[in-house]
Amino acid sequence: MNRLATATSPYLRQHADNPVHWREWDADALAEAASRDVPILLSIGYASCHWCHVMAHESFADEATAAVMNDNYVCIKVDREERPDLDAVYMNATVAMTGQGGWPMTCFLTPAGEPFYCGTYYPKVPRGGMPSFQQLLEAVADTWRNRRDEVNLASSQVAEALRGQAGGLPDSELTVTAELLDHAVAAVLRDVDEQHGGFGGAPKFPPSALMEGLLRSWERSGDDAILDVVRRTGAAMARGGIYDQIRGGFARYSVDAAWVVPHFEKMLYDNAQLLRAYAHLARRVPDDELPRRITGEIVEFLCDDLGTEHGGFASALDADTHLEPGQPGIEGATYVWTPAELIAALGPIDGAWAAEVLGVTTAGNFEQGTSVPTRYTDADDTARFERIRAALRTERDRRPQPDRDDKVVTAWNGMAITALAEAATTQSRDDWLDAAIRCVRFLLTEHVVGDRVLRASLGGKAGTAPGVLEDYAWLATGLLALHQATGAVEWLEHAQRLLDAAIAHFADPDAPGSWFDTADDAETLVARPRDPIDGATPAGASSLAEALLTASATSDPERAVRYRDLADRTLNRGTVVLAKAPRSAGQWLTVAEAALQGPIQIAIATPAPAAAADLLAAARAVAPGGAITLAAEPGSVPLLADRPTVGDTAAAYVCRGSVCDLPVTTADALRESLSR
Repeated sequence: MNRLATATSPYLRQHADNPVHWREWDADALAEAASRDVPILLSIGYASCHWCHVMAHESFADEATAAVMNDNYVCIKVDREERPDLDAVYMNATVAMTGQGGWPMTCFLTPAGEPFYCGTYYPKVPRGGMPSFQQLLEAVADTWRNRRDEVNLASSQVAEALRGQAGGLPDSELTVTAELLDHAVAAVLRDVDEQHGGFGGAPKFPPSALMEGLLRSWERSGDDAILDVVRRTGAAMARGGIYDQIRGGFARYSVDAAWVVPHFEKMLYDNAQLLRAYAHLARRVPDDELPRRITGEIVEFLCDDLGTEHGGFASALDADTHLEPGQPGIEGATYVWTPAELIAALGPIDGAWAAEVLGVTTAGNFEQGTSVPTRYTDADDTARFERIRAALRTERDRRPQPDRDDKVVTAWNGMAITALAEAATTQSRDDWLDAAIRCVRFLLTEHVVGDRVLRASLGGKAGTAPGVLEDYAWLATGLLALHQATGAVEWLEHAQRLLDAAIAHFADPDAPGSWFDTADDAETLVARPRDPIDGATPAGASSLAEALLTASATSDPERAVRYRDLADRTLNRGTVVLAKAPRSAGQWLTVAEAALQGPIQIAIATPAPAAAADLLAAARAVAPGGAITLAAEPGSVPLLADRPTVGDTAAAYVCRGSVCDLPVTTADALRESLSR
């Protein structure tokens, strides 16, 4: 029987009506495979994955294919976003066997979980040199029955290779220096697409963490070539089709080099990281309206389109839209337009004008004469454009909509909390800060049990999957951002508990500064994963480095020393990634730049919040990314211990590492101190 109806993953529930006897990954499923003496068929995907839906429609919904699966295998379905540990292990196996990876991931395992054959999408009928999925199922089953020695040899070799890959980053003679970071940035800039912005060619992914790291590098070095790359990349993405010009929010990637045609799924983690980068850019280039506008529109997208009733943020919107029940979804159907559709929605005059502004043509830039809206020129009448945009939004809302993955993932919500808090403080938006606080209160109530974190929830109810390193790291970072934004000590205390738990359960005891992605008491897999590379989401280790560094500057002395030592040890291991693969080290660069500058701390002792308003505004406008900025009553938080006001006047203490300036009481004096 199919056992997915009660899963806490919307992706698994999408398969609850399949004739396949799907199970979730657990010890009972592995035990069943052993008792039946059959292999495990492991299928890993996620809710907004286009080809996952295609394979599901072609094969998993097919009675004949399902019969072969049920007779010969224990079939396990996994949501890669809910179980990133399983995804990491078996993706490494898939890449090792095939030279490439992707989703859906299709792996054949022994009952002990050791992979012996892996691939990705398989068609229902043979095509392009690929066997049909049913042919593959029958061939693997035959091999299992009749050539078991070959299976055992292959599985043991792959398992041994996976364990060998899990060694973590080696000790490095390098340390975080300006020279190393300059080298990393120079290497990144050599890959800039001078014509379209961004890096490399198609498909082109938003360089989310890298944008933040480059901004911090520019703040340190003053090299305007770095800022120019960030501004051009940010503008190119914001004007292209990868950005939803009607509702806001970024799609996962562009299929072309010019950012025109997106793969239409929208992920929380992309938009949270991009919110951080655009908000940072907006405050550093206040004369440029574009990043400020995009910052506000991303927040609107997060709250309106991904916000859940419990306060968290949903994981994603699908790429596909189902126009007819039971039929495959059509990619982008909700989002694309023709000139005739614009005229029908807006009338002939406004429709023709909107088509010109949004790049919607009769030839189209997408499929079947449709266009993904772009915005390569600013409208000459902003009020008119906003009126038309609102009308098109209303019209588009009447169309069938893509499904939403309502799963609330701790790490990605931590990213959103961080970005919302930082954007709120620089743009004086209490409503954005309220959204961040509402989210964190939900996570602390439902996702945190004692000092341990759960990975995800659905409908306000947490699942059983344990949190991985990134969950602890980003929730702690979000809490520390709220500590700075509000001056409330409760957020610091929650962050410290999570960091102490992460240190206790994820550290490699034989290699200080090296971290596993799963806890020491988590389920034992073929290999214990740890990936130091920043991808679409930052590595767990680089994410934890930020939380440790920030906590070291905001905690009591005993904790501060411990956190800083671990942050430095972690960053020193990350220097290998910065030196050899800098385009995959955006978060490492982000944290290393902050560490190199101290991080700078601006502690404002104030008798009342209003008294610190001018000092706070100056600090938040001028301080570089990664600086610690906080205002509170003297002695109420560790950063303000033994730091009094000057008489009855608020006083700002600026420190770089352990070197501090004399306190200042005016915004001009604070700006001067920060400019040195």
